Amino acid sequence: MENKMIFAGLAVLLISLASVPASFVYGEAELDTYIVFLQKPEGLSTLADGDLESWYSTFLPDTTLASSSSTTRLVHTYRNVVTGFAAKLTKGEVKAMEKKDGFISAQREKMYSLHTTRTPAFLGLQLNNGLWNGSNNGKGVIIGVLDTGVTPNHPSFNDLHMPSPPAKWRGKCQLPKCNKKLIGARNLVGDTYATDDEGHGTHTSSTAAGSPVQASAFGQASGVAYGMAPLAHIAMYKVCSEEGCPGGSILAGIDAAVADGVDVLSLSLGGASSRFPEDPIAVGAFGAIQKGVFVSCSAGNAGPASASSANEAPWILTVGASTIDRKIKATVLLGNKAGYDGQSLFQDKKFRHRLLPLVYAGANGRAASRFCAPGSLNKSVKGKIVLCERGGEIARIGKGQEVKDNGGAAMILMNDQPNGFDTLADAHVLPASHVGFVAGEAIKAYLNSTKSPKATILFSGTIFGNPNAPQVASFSSRGPSLASPGILKPDIIGPGVNILAAWSVSVDNITNPPFNMISGTSMSCPHLSGIAALLKNAHPDWSPAAIKSAMMTTTYLSNLGRTKPILNEQLQPANLFDMGAGHVNPVLAADPGLVYDLQPNDYIPYLCGLGYKDSEISGLIQRKAHCGNVTIPEAQLNYPSFSIRLGSTPLTYSRTVTNVGRANSVYVAKVVLPRGVNVKVHPERIVFNRLKQKATFTVTFTSKGFSAETYSQGFLYWLTKGYVVRSPIAVISA
Repeated sequence: MENKMIFAGLAVLLISLASVPASFVYGEAELDTYIVFLQKPEGLSTLADGDLESWYSTFLPDTTLASSSSTTRLVHTYRNVVTGFAAKLTKGEVKAMEKKDGFISAQREKMYSLHTTRTPAFLGLQLNNGLWNGSNNGKGVIIGVLDTGVTPNHPSFNDLHMPSPPAKWRGKCQLPKCNKKLIGARNLVGDTYATDDEGHGTHTSSTAAGSPVQASAFGQASGVAYGMAPLAHIAMYKVCSEEGCPGGSILAGIDAAVADGVDVLSLSLGGASSRFPEDPIAVGAFGAIQKGVFVSCSAGNAGPASASSANEAPWILTVGASTIDRKIKATVLLGNKAGYDGQSLFQDKKFRHRLLPLVYAGANGRAASRFCAPGSLNKSVKGKIVLCERGGEIARIGKGQEVKDNGGAAMILMNDQPNGFDTLADAHVLPASHVGFVAGEAIKAYLNSTKSPKATILFSGTIFGNPNAPQVASFSSRGPSLASPGILKPDIIGPGVNILAAWSVSVDNITNPPFNMISGTSMSCPHLSGIAALLKNAHPDWSPAAIKSAMMTTTYLSNLGRTKPILNEQLQPANLFDMGAGHVNPVLAADPGLVYDLQPNDYIPYLCGLGYKDSEISGLIQRKAHCGNVTIPEAQLNYPSFSIRLGSTPLTYSRTVTNVGRANSVYVAKVVLPRGVNVKVHPERIVFNRLKQKATFTVTFTSKGFSAETYSQGFLYWLTKGYVVRSPIAVISA
């Protein structure tokens, strides 16, 4: 893994989970932060905050003050999405707490990590037209962003033409000043302002709902930058610091956002797969959807490894990342006149395009050198172009810094094989080009073919029209889900590569206002959050599940030219575990025809089917639960996709669709069969006489020699004039 740090003030991908929480010694025992879940008592909603904190304190040990501190052991108290608190405790104190009435569980706090313009046009959003017009640009919708804070004086948050916040807004402003765009901010990881010291939160919030402003970075990608919902309001919840994003703070942020009155929650952060009752994001998100709040989360940056997705709960929209049709071109030209296209945001105008000596950093056989790790090079690279390899847990920009520190003239950064053809436009510290694996191997071969290898880099600037866009990003986390294999994850993909958005400081010490171009599922998540805000405004009566369904059943599966399927980082057709239902198409999502709807109670039989205890489910849903015979298999949940584990025994699942298209319509089923699987839909024809009418059908999956296969995929379509409602079908061996 790489890019786990902010280097020279630039945000790069943060992909690893730091599982060891902050702790300190109390007496002879170690105090850790625990998230404690409790049974919700009657009358909780009428308790004042002080009374609630007093009740929570009864679960704490008699000694409620930490050593050498006058502050309470309580770190956070929750009341809106879950009953419980976060507190600093010893293992022994947690053990003693288990005997108290109302106690459900206590989870040692984990540290989560961030999952770190042209996209409106790329997505078909146009001023005064289509979905932007039909949704009034998200006017009146409040998007709550959980991140590193926000830069309040950035023009992307100006409130020109913005309406006042809706009357339901109850939030606070822990900033020098809020306005009608940036209506609130809270700091859940400190006592000071919720300002952004890293840039990540500024970037994500402006992507979701930034006001229009002229933008560029290093003179590239110039144009007017818009958020997806340019008239929506933003509320920032700072839940991340330099150390990471504590689970207790994330839960506190969701709890506060729901109380404040947000409509959409956007979380570009996460950790490793975990059981839902033990995951603060899943627990908080369930509480949020019970209040009608839509929750969008990044899938994670652990791709292209399989089964790497984060934020897998079915009540969350889990978003993977894809490319857009813009590149910042930097071509490597070798002494043999062979050329290889790469990318770099920094296009050095002073760099003389003449052939320079070319060296391979790993020629000495040392792994640290080939990755251009700090301290691995020496002055022998002075005046030369250095070929470095991606990886080694070294930030891409950090590799260039090592080359620069030793006098290198330029860097060629080559992919490893897993990252394939996927390249990124980073703000490098010296002339550079990031090329794919095949190009890198060809450059290596050239190095070995001559005694005096030479190269140069030709900068071509911003290029549009990449025919392979959208393409699944190599870093985008993949399915199948570990926490719930019967639910297809990720749900969907959206723009997450080379995304230009607001930043906290100038990356080139010139551009004002500051913007930066970075990549990650952190960037794709707020795109979908903003689109959800548009849909919520266009259809205020839709549930979070209906909005999700509308997005998932209207995606597109082909490139911009509609000539070939969406590809992965190896330029091979992406599968459903790479991209979920496909690439978001906001224009079609506004009028999907049919939706697969779910209410919060519908998840209870599903949770029972996962084998969770009654007490765990009670803590999650905020009321008593008893599974008994109320249990369904995962794939029975009324989800817009199918993830099937098939053996020799046929499997039958039902689905219910709601008509949101035309009052009088007839839909006919069509199936693209997964290889080795027969699929039977009953009935094959559904007749609707009115809007909001529901219809139930069954789908039976039967093996036709599939047992020898490891994976197969297909699609179920419901077709009528003007509507195509598509559900993906992923099948693996039982």
